[in-house]
Amino acid sequence: MPVAVMAENSFSFRRLLEQCETQELEAPGGIATPLVYGQLLALYLLHNDMNNARYLWKRIPPTIKSANAELGAIWSVGQRIWQRDFPGIYTTISAHQWSETIQPIMEALRDATRRRAFGLVSQAYTSIVADDFAAFVGLSVEEAVKGVLEEGWQADFSTRMVMPKKPGRWNCVLEASFNRFIPSSEPAPVPPIPNEQQLARLTDYVAFLEN
Repeated sequence: MPVAVMAENSFSFRRLLEQCETQELEAPGGIATPLVYGQLLALYLLHNDMNNARYLWKRIPPTIKSANAELGAIWSVGQRIWQRDFPGIYTTISAHQWSETIQPIMEALRDATRRRAFGLVSQAYTSIVADDFAAFVGLSVEEAVKGVLEEGWQADFSTRMVMPKKPGRWNCVLEASFNRFIPSSEPAPVPPIPNEQQLARLTDYVAFLEN
């Protein structure tokens, strides 16, 4: 029986993940339906469970992969996550017309990635060029600046710089299904990073946090 439950919050996404795992285990001959494989793969990405995502991708039969292009599109998003390519995550999600069973998961993944990016920038920088910050959070410059102002950050429109709350003001806390962040203490300021090094440093910073 295919999974039909559509999740709208972290608890129901977790429940849907458990249902998909059970259906794969109980599938006749050990081969699940493309719907189950697709939802399960997308949910592993949403939960940042890259090990299970990779193992699942390897055990999906090649005939099912070749006959269901959406599976490959989901895995393309996973590859961007594996590479810590934040701008690539957003563009890859936007590039595909997802089915109604995958669309809500991809929207949640996009939003979770954006929240995570906000938290990482607040930890890593005292200032960042607005264009680079917008690329990292997957928004237009106008939307990105509006978002930071709503979070109590500062923006200098003459220099096109965004000034996050100081590193440590937000701590990235990995919760059940989303990467979220909460207030913490404020350390001493550090010098801003040159523009051409910013996105590279952000990628390195993600790697440092995950290792």
